[in-house]
Amino acid sequence: MSSTARRGHPALVNGDGGYDQEEDEEGYAEEAEAEPEEEPRLKYQRLGGSVPAILSTDAAAAIAVTDRAVLLGTHDGTLHILDFQGNESKQIAAHTATINDISFEDREYIGSCSDDGTVVISNLFSDDKLKFEYHRPMKAIALDPDYSRNYKRFATGGLAGQVLVLTKKTWGGGYNKKVLREGEGPIHSMKWRADLLAWANDAGVKVHDMKTDRGIAFIERPKGIPRPEVLLPHLVWQDDTVLVIGWGTSVKIAAIRTESQGLNGMQRSISAVSSDKYVDIVGSFQTGYHISGIAPFGDLLVMLAYIPEEDDKDKKISTSAPLRQGTAQRPEIHLVSWKNDVVTTDALPIHGYEHYKAKDYTLAHAPFSGSSNAGGQWAAGDEPLYYIVSPKDIVVAKPRDTEDHIAWLLQHGWHEKALAAVEEGQGRTELLNEVGSRYLDHLIIERKYAEAAQLCPKILRGSPSAWERWVFHFAHLRQLSVLIPYIPIDNPQLSDTAYEVALVALTTNATFHELLLTTIKSWPPALYSASPVISAIEPQLSSSSMTDPLKEALAELYVINSQYEKALSLYAELLKPEVFEFIEKHNLHDAIHDKVVNLMILDSKRAIHLLIQHRDIIPPFEVVEQLLHTSKNCDKKYLLHQYLHALFETDIHAGKDYHDMQLELYADYEPRMLIPFLRTSQHYRLDKAYEIFSRRELVREQVFVLGRMGNAKEALSTIINKLEDIQEAVEFVTEQHDDELWEELIKQCLQKPEMVGMLLEHTVGNLDPLYIVNLVPDGLEIPKLRDRLVKIVTDYRTETSLRNGCNDILKTDCVNLLVKYYQEARRGVCMATMDEEAQGTTRADEGSSRIGERSSTSLRSLEIKSRTRCSARCCLCFDPLSIQDISIIVFYCCHAYHQSCLEGGLDSMKSTTRDSDEDSEDDDGSPSAESKMRCVLCTTAAA
Repeated sequence: MSSTARRGHPALVNGDGGYDQEEDEEGYAEEAEAEPEEEPRLKYQRLGGSVPAILSTDAAAAIAVTDRAVLLGTHDGTLHILDFQGNESKQIAAHTATINDISFEDREYIGSCSDDGTVVISNLFSDDKLKFEYHRPMKAIALDPDYSRNYKRFATGGLAGQVLVLTKKTWGGGYNKKVLREGEGPIHSMKWRADLLAWANDAGVKVHDMKTDRGIAFIERPKGIPRPEVLLPHLVWQDDTVLVIGWGTSVKIAAIRTESQGLNGMQRSISAVSSDKYVDIVGSFQTGYHISGIAPFGDLLVMLAYIPEEDDKDKKISTSAPLRQGTAQRPEIHLVSWKNDVVTTDALPIHGYEHYKAKDYTLAHAPFSGSSNAGGQWAAGDEPLYYIVSPKDIVVAKPRDTEDHIAWLLQHGWHEKALAAVEEGQGRTELLNEVGSRYLDHLIIERKYAEAAQLCPKILRGSPSAWERWVFHFAHLRQLSVLIPYIPIDNPQLSDTAYEVALVALTTNATFHELLLTTIKSWPPALYSASPVISAIEPQLSSSSMTDPLKEALAELYVINSQYEKALSLYAELLKPEVFEFIEKHNLHDAIHDKVVNLMILDSKRAIHLLIQHRDIIPPFEVVEQLLHTSKNCDKKYLLHQYLHALFETDIHAGKDYHDMQLELYADYEPRMLIPFLRTSQHYRLDKAYEIFSRRELVREQVFVLGRMGNAKEALSTIINKLEDIQEAVEFVTEQHDDELWEELIKQCLQKPEMVGMLLEHTVGNLDPLYIVNLVPDGLEIPKLRDRLVKIVTDYRTETSLRNGCNDILKTDCVNLLVKYYQEARRGVCMATMDEEAQGTTRADEGSSRIGERSSTSLRSLEIKSRTRCSARCCLCFDPLSIQDISIIVFYCCHAYHQSCLEGGLDSMKSTTRDSDEDSEDDDGSPSAESKMRCVLCTTAAA
């Protein structure tokens, strides 16, 4: 048998909702001694209402609980009908002495028995009563569960030792009385469930089947327990087939079975009358206390325990000697399994418990239905209630609900478990605020600020006021940095002051600056005013506490405040890549005058493009001066080279003042660009350039400068002596167009035999090779001379062949063109009329609009037609050709003239042209006046 430590008495709530201070004070010492490790399963409340007044002048003796009311019987024989809050709704003067037992029927009937020897059947809703006189104290009564439908049958018993069953007669009135058992001692307890009636007498417990009118079983009274007058037996039906018996210190659980169910693995331990039903004892155990009441609790049992005095534990309990008064212990509620495994134990602060005996207590429970499985004995929505009754006090016990569970967790400091229980939806919504607030307070006290901040979204949810209160609280604790990532920006949205306080708090410590930047970027600007945060940061600009994240955060705030130039200064200082887009977006080209170096360091290509594109705003001299005099750690000469080079490619004259400097930069970083630069630029000093190239031994550049300076001979000498490149020397001489240089070239080459051979190879087309050969001194050995002469002859023959071929092609083309011209000249020329001229103009306009859609064949056709049709007007006076008495002259070129106009036009031509025309002859060789005529337009064009 396992058990738990005995728990101190729980706090009781009185009927008016307040705590009983007197009883709490009495239990403080006991509670302090043993802190409970397991959560209790029941909670307790003192029944209020009319009960205190009733018990102040009387004493409780018996109780029964229906689904409609609480029935309380007192020592003066009065039956009080109470609601579940203890308020009296009806009072029945049923007896004149102590009421020993109360039974009820589900609908409206109440049965009670008393020491005055009477049994009374009362109506819950009327004043009707039936009274039966037996002249001996009656101790037990049980109404048939179907009392109103089953001839108003009930059973009763008392000190007479008879089990009486009374049934109303079907005619003539009155009741039939039947004695089920007698002669076995007084009847102490009786319970009726369905067709089964159980009662307890001095011998033990008997179960009777009322349907078949046969006894089922007899369960002997436990041995070694006091007389029933000292410790009463307690019977309770767990369900229709399970009877729980608590007597003295013994508990037995009897299951009613039928023959078809078998023995279920257990031997019968009791005698039974021949019947198809029998009883199995499925559970049995002994307790260390006296049982004053028993009731089911799912698969568990609720035991009302009376703790015997220490003297009585060391000796057998006397069956006659009374317990000493004023030294009794508190009664206890034990929640145990059928194997007596103790789940929980609670000591009850009953008023006057010191003076009570075990039989002075009574345990009653609300009616239930269903099986014995956990959760099945009460109907859905019903709450299991247990009434612990003493002569002057009634305590109601009920299972602890979720809120009780949460309160217990909080009381023991298990805030996280309490919050988890609330989040599972087990408690009311308002409870979340209370639990959450207490949990946060606990974490703050424990200095677990990060954990508290993480829980805020769960606990505070959508309450703006709660969020703001905790924001200011964290600010007071200087711990806002851990809360800021969880502060909501919508649903709910807080006041702008809360957000500003949060941001300002992050400016005070360098370790928070990264979080400040992240927060500013993530929070919508509409949430707060940027000015207070800017005012908090600006004093730190010149201090050592200023960090790059803080600068960037300040820049972001400047942007929010539309202070774009200030933001640009910080972005440029921080070398942020997006500064170029920022400049373009906000048109800040005027603000970059003093930021050239930073932009160039950040991205030289983009910076150079920007500076050149806006060189009217940022002139080149500003860029050059800033790059030359910067103190920043960068390759300023290379940046300057990149800028001047890009500027020169864009506009060769824009940076003319720096071309001398650019020569040196090209020489250092990009020598291959020197020759193109020297050829293009006219703004550099030749002597400066020559000095730079001489110092860096840039020979080709020296040659170019010498050529520009007019010192061609020295340039040629440099090519031959230093470069030893005859081809370049030949090209240089060719470009100079100076015959003396050719002589100088030959002269200098004759000093080197190898040069003579190379000269012979490269002067073909420029000089006669024979001329060079004749100048070669006799006996001069020239390497590979024979091969070079062969090559010269071969090249010459090739050149001659090409020239002859070109001449042949030219002659052939001339013949073909003459034949074509002759064929076209033989064609007739159509003279158009004025109407045709107008129609032709219209067709030409239409044709021009569709010219893009016509094929090449159509274009050639139109061209041929235009050459065989002449205009209807004179090409000189533009009058119509069809004027009478005026001769018309039409040429093969389709130009037409009035004869008089053409003669006048020819007179104005040059005399040389006239002389040429006079010498011309007709095709037959005889002179003709008409053959002297020439088309004025074509002749003028040819001239």
